[in-house]
Amino acid sequence: MTVKQLSMPELVDTCLELGVPGVGLWRAPVETYGLEETAKLVRDAGLAVTTLCRGGFFTAIDPAERAEALADNRRAIDEAATLGTDTLVLVSGGLPAGSKDLHGARERIADALGELGPYAAANGVRLAIEPLHPMYASDRCVVSTLTQALDLAERFPANQVGVAVDTYHIWWDDQAPAQIARAGAGDRIHTFQLADWTTPLPEGVLNGRGQIGDGSIDMREWKAYVEAAGYSGPIEVELFNDVLWARDGREVLAETAARFVEHAA
Repeated sequence: MTVKQLSMPELVDTCLELGVPGVGLWRAPVETYGLEETAKLVRDAGLAVTTLCRGGFFTAIDPAERAEALADNRRAIDEAATLGTDTLVLVSGGLPAGSKDLHGARERIADALGELGPYAAANGVRLAIEPLHPMYASDRCVVSTLTQALDLAERFPANQVGVAVDTYHIWWDDQAPAQIARAGAGDRIHTFQLADWTTPLPEGVLNGRGQIGDGSIDMREWKAYVEAAGYSGPIEVELFNDVLWARDGREVLAETAARFVEHAA
């Protein structure tokens, strides 16, 4: 999504040119290009698919909506397995319309994980709960901290459910370093993602993730936390940014790789 303006073949070609060894994919571009076609394209290029994003949105109260969410997540697990990644990232869902019950929404997430976890594990896929910044709690994700994410994940085996650690969403939380250590001790850090915090946030706030080095987050500090916790997997950069999307995607990807080396490597 950092360079969603690139087609799937352009993305793969640019990764190869820059020496980027893996790519985190989103379901919509994969569907556009074709699931089997994407799997073959990436596999033939020798690129790893680090994660698939996204599953989740488990908080519906209506039984039909809940059933459809579970069915969609089973499809997402199947897609992850086809693409060859072992991690499906979850955005858990916000409050249903008219509801103010955060506790009930989080319990419905747990219920969904209980149904989906064994199916995911049977397909070689882990579910990674991604806590989102609290400004998204009402409409996108009632899981706002790593503490909350781990409290959910630890109800299930680590090979079924873990967490995604994203600097953009947790950098403000002084409890997050200890929770990263907790996650590492339980082998529950399933992916680590980088994005910077820049202000002012844009209208709507969704597409305000800053390029690495442009904002307030010390990337090396957070990288040190996850490494100290035992994480040695891929590091993803995930930027939702209208200014970056308006630029040439190859230039943005080259800039992102250079910023990673400068600020995080």
